[in-house]
Amino acid sequence: MPTHFKGTKEERTALNAFIKLTRAAESASVRINADLHRYNLTVSQFGVIEALYHLGPLQPGELAAKILKSSGNMTTVIDNLEKRGLVHRHRRDDDRRRVDIILSDEGKRVVEEMLPDHVAGVVATFNVLSEEEQLQLQVLCKKLGRQ
Repeated sequence: MPTHFKGTKEERTALNAFIKLTRAAESASVRINADLHRYNLTVSQFGVIEALYHLGPLQPGELAAKILKSSGNMTTVIDNLEKRGLVHRHRRDDDRRRVDIILSDEGKRVVEEMLPDHVAGVVATFNVLSEEEQLQLQVLCKKLGRQ
């Protein structure tokens, strides 16, 4: 559904692009992340353990930046993952003010179990676009995100 805003052509075009981008991103996210409930994980929790799996130990602020969440939200996400035994906090010996978040063996097992299905879901969702269109989408999103 296009915008009902009665502004200039430039305003309507931008609003319609924003509406379509938002709807497409939300729709794709819902489809791709539907399987997370099987593991009792939120999107943010999965983002954290997936980042730790691929990048190794990170500080909470680094994790927040990687998964585009606030540092306040990150504390809650890490607390909940720690309660489940999927991550643990490690205070650094060289600087006691700094804490690294480390993926536990159980966290690694969960990521390795769920990642193939998750990747398959991403591929299935994006298969509606050709490879060329996917590459073009990457360029456009990067351009929009860096302005």
